[in-house]
Amino acid sequence: MTRQSRAYLFGLMAVLLWSTVATAFKLSLRHMEPIQLLFYASIASVLVMLLILTLQGHLPSLRLVSRRDLWIAAGLGVLNPFLYYWVLFRAYDLLPAQEAQPLNYTWAITLSILAVPLLKQHLRRIDLLAIAISYSGILVIATHGQPWTLQFSNGLGVLLALASTVIWSLFWIFNTRSRVEPAVGLFLSFLFGLPLIALVTAVTTGFTIRSVEGFYGAAYVGLFEMGIAFVFWLKAMRLTENASRIANLIFLSPILSLFLIHFIVGEDIHWSSGLGLLLIIAGNGIQQLGRRKIPKEALEQD
Repeated sequence: MTRQSRAYLFGLMAVLLWSTVATAFKLSLRHMEPIQLLFYASIASVLVMLLILTLQGHLPSLRLVSRRDLWIAAGLGVLNPFLYYWVLFRAYDLLPAQEAQPLNYTWAITLSILAVPLLKQHLRRIDLLAIAISYSGILVIATHGQPWTLQFSNGLGVLLALASTVIWSLFWIFNTRSRVEPAVGLFLSFLFGLPLIALVTAVTTGFTIRSVEGFYGAAYVGLFEMGIAFVFWLKAMRLTENASRIANLIFLSPILSLFLIHFIVGEDIHWSSGLGLLLIIAGNGIQQLGRRKIPKEALEQD
C-alpha cells in the first residue's frame, strides 16, 4: 500500500469507530448514570492510552514533561474528560441520540467563534455563512422541524449538547499552550481528570451500576471513543500527503451514525434530524472550503 492509501485506511478506521459512539453512549446510559459512564470509560481510556504510549516508545518522555506542562495538563483534564464528557453524556441521557449527535457535531463552528476573542482571529464572510447554515440546522433538530415556534423538544438537553461544543473547543484552544507530544498530553489530561471524576461519582451516584452491560459499554467508549480512534486519526494525519483529503472523511461519521442509531438503538429517525444534520454538515463543509490550506496540527486535534 502507498503512504496515502495507508492514511486513508487509518482515517476510515477512526471515522468508523467514531460513528459507533453515539449508539454506545445511548445503550450504556440505559444501565448507568452519566457520571458513572464517564468514570468507568475514563479508566479504560487511561489504561489503553498507557499501553499505546508504551508500544510507541513515548513512555520515557513522561519523565521529561516540565512542571508548567503538568499544570496545563491538570487544567485541561478538568475540561476534558471531566466537564466535556459529563455534559455530553448528560445531553445524551436527555435527548434522543439522533438529536444529541448532530448538535455535538457543531463543535468546529463553535471553535471558529471562540477563536475570535481567544486567539485574535477574524471571521470571514464565508465563516459567517457557515455559522448561519449550521445553526439553522440546530434549530431544525431542536424544534423537530418547526424552527419558527422556538419550542425545543428538550431545552436542557439542547443546551447541554451545545455547551459540550464550547467545552471541547476551549480544551483544544488552551491545548495550544502545551508543548508536549499530543498523545502524551491527552494521556496526562485523562490521568489528572480521573481523580476528580472519581470524587464526583463517589459523592453523587456511587459506583454501583444497574447491570454488567454498563461495564461493557463503558469499556467500549473508553477504548475506542477516547483512545484507539484518536490514535488512528493521528496516524492518518502523519501519513497523508494532503490533510484536507483526510479531513473530508469526517463527514461520513454522523451519517453512518444515524443508521446505527436507527438499527441498533431502535430510534425512528425523524426527518428533521436528517435535514438538520445535512445543514450542519453543509456549514462545516463551507467553512473548510474557505480554507486555502488546513494545517495538519489543527486536524491532529480533532
